[in-house]
Amino acid sequence: MKFTKGLATLFVIFVLFLGGFGAAALALSPGAKASAAPNAVANTNTASASNIPVANSTALQSNQAAIAASPDLAAMQSTLEQIYNQVNPSVVYIDVLTSGTSSTSLQLPPGHPFFNSPSQQVPSEAQGSGFVWDTQGDIVTNNHVVSGASKITVTFSNGTTADATVVGTDPNSDLAVIKVNVPADQLHPVTLSDSSQVKVGQVAIAIGNPFGLTGTMTQGIISGLSRSLPVDTSSNSTSQGPVYNIPDIIQTDAAINPGNSGGVLVNTDGQVIGVTAAIRSPVDANSGIGFVIPSNIVQREVPALIQTGHYDHPYLGISGTDLTYDMAKTMNLSNTQKGALVITVSPNGPAAAAGLQGSSQQVTINGQPELVGGDIITAINGQPINNFEDLSAYLINNTQVGQTVTLTILRQGQEKTVQLTLGALPQQPGQ
Repeated sequence: MKFTKGLATLFVIFVLFLGGFGAAALALSPGAKASAAPNAVANTNTASASNIPVANSTALQSNQAAIAASPDLAAMQSTLEQIYNQVNPSVVYIDVLTSGTSSTSLQLPPGHPFFNSPSQQVPSEAQGSGFVWDTQGDIVTNNHVVSGASKITVTFSNGTTADATVVGTDPNSDLAVIKVNVPADQLHPVTLSDSSQVKVGQVAIAIGNPFGLTGTMTQGIISGLSRSLPVDTSSNSTSQGPVYNIPDIIQTDAAINPGNSGGVLVNTDGQVIGVTAAIRSPVDANSGIGFVIPSNIVQREVPALIQTGHYDHPYLGISGTDLTYDMAKTMNLSNTQKGALVITVSPNGPAAAAGLQGSSQQVTINGQPELVGGDIITAINGQPINNFEDLSAYLINNTQVGQTVTLTILRQGQEKTVQLTLGALPQQPGQ
């Protein structure tokens, strides 16, 4: 969800995203034209200035008096002001220059000097957000903000500007670390919260640079938890779509727009809940459904990105889905049975080595062909697994490559335990 200047480009992932969403459009990189400076706003009003109502000083004084008369409202306003003053110096504006192949759009006649001329490398500019991680100059952002960058420039809230280089990237979690050479006393690292303690209904504040408008703060609530965010980790334009889902995603209705990518969502203590990453919207703007990579994933991965430049994700070597009510009936299981149904087992992967079995029986459920009959994972290391999201979340939050885990499975109605040694998630071409 970076903001792209120049020719408008929209990077949209279409997936079956959560039950009932259908083919959901997740705008990770909505583009929009913007030829103005970062803080400039184009005036699209056709009304004359005389038709625009302007608040007078009496009305403003009345509003301030109303706030002063309401202790709760005054306290909330004061809290928001303190949060902004505390967090905004940690949030940076990221300007990215990329080079891409482009050919002329003019229909030139045969014989013209430029007819059939080769495509040209035309630089494009995009903007996003990031935040200071430490006093060594490391800055965290989304991978999709800096992917393919030929030049990265970082601007701090005080106006200081510095060139940046990429230190590490993880396309699978859409995280990246870039580095600037700035004096330590000008760097204000964020404080992270424990995202496992976040609850629906809690106040959430986003700070970033939507549409290039630096230092923008919006407020909302945590509106959902345990979402999955599909990520296309392939740089190949013929990619068949998302191949990895980031688990434990936080949903918020705080306004998130193109340019907020890589910014922060914080709680009322000014602690980072997560990294703003994507929106679900039929247009290139906020619709009240924003997705945030949780701080616990950030805390787990960023040190590795700084140290090694990459992060190895634990890997079972299966594809699967939630065991639904209809699937359970088809497999002659209790209609209350829960778990993650194994659909395929990757050859030579950890699950294959442990003897897990995929689904080979094709049935029709609600008019759609489905595969059933495979192993059903009901627990990992004693932790109950109710759906495939539970399994993915446990792996990323509690395990590491090379660790041996105990899976509790149902195979043809019989419970078994299986020991499995986790591998490393294979990288996709272009990573």
